Amino acid sequence: MQLQEMGWQTHFENEFKKLKPEGPMIPARVIARHKSIYQVLCENGEYNADITGRLKHKRVFPAVGDWVTIPLPAQDRPAIIQEILPRMSKFSRKEAGEVTSEQVVAANIDTVFLMTSLNQDLNLRRLERYLTVIWNSGAQPVILLSKADLEDEAEKKQAEVEAIAPGGDVLVLSALTGEGQEKIYPYLQTGKTVAVIGSSGVGKSTLINSLVGEEIMDVQEIREHDGWGRHTTTHSRLFFLPRGGMLIDTPGLRELQLWEGEEGIEVTFTDIEELAAKCRFNDCAHDTEPGCAVKKAIDEGEITSDRLRSYRKLKRELAFIEMKKKRGANKAEKMKWDKLYKNEL
Repeated sequence: MQLQEMGWQTHFENEFKKLKPEGPMIPARVIARHKSIYQVLCENGEYNADITGRLKHKRVFPAVGDWVTIPLPAQDRPAIIQEILPRMSKFSRKEAGEVTSEQVVAANIDTVFLMTSLNQDLNLRRLERYLTVIWNSGAQPVILLSKADLEDEAEKKQAEVEAIAPGGDVLVLSALTGEGQEKIYPYLQTGKTVAVIGSSGVGKSTLINSLVGEEIMDVQEIREHDGWGRHTTTHSRLFFLPRGGMLIDTPGLRELQLWEGEEGIEVTFTDIEELAAKCRFNDCAHDTEPGCAVKKAIDEGEITSDRLRSYRKLKRELAFIEMKKKRGANKAEKMKWDKLYKNEL
């Protein structure tokens, strides 16, 4: 397979030329990760790979979709990833738990299919959170409303989603019956990478099986009492499609904590940002201030109070994350200088 078919672009070519490796290196793309073992694909074939001790020490780990450099590998031993080329885009979240660190779910993606079902899983506030992260990633969001075969008011719900997704396409389909699937084909072009994200059980695995043309993903039956499937993906994986293009499947994300996203919030809530610019006061809190364009829009039914609450919540969450990141950076800097001081004694 040629590099261009794998998503190689001028950006990566230029970054690759900047490197000054000690020995001959070739580019490869990370197509899967299994704990500490990676699978990489290059023009010579597919190999298992590990990363150098230097990258481990710096806690710099490749993500599925990354372009990396490796020495020309031998068939009888794993390849060794030497460098990770600068990314064009990345879908990131804060790692679950109390640790303030970034988890890159997928890298170098052109489009993100944000998949949610039209039944119990449909949650406009959660979609706003996802959209904030996607817009900040540098990729283009496309919302896939799945399980159309189980919903009688698909058009009404599609309109509700379109109202909170300015700038993003919203498509209705059924992964099970294939209804509407042809609408996503224009995004699946040779050399283009699409990541599929969403909660567990919304039909991601069924869709991928259909696009790949074989049963490569386990699929669990939908429970009749609540319309939910079961989580089947436990790690990210990049697949090449017969019609061209690549898909990165991701584990079901019930929890999506922001890592960064000021630009994403501005795009996701373009309507509120534009209204806020018309408020009488620059520091308007959109509460009881006179001349508030946002409150006027709510009173007139242009936007909902729930959307404003979602906007405020994400802004507060992002500010809190930034504070914790800054606090962690200050702590690391202090530890570095303390260590230097001790070494001089």
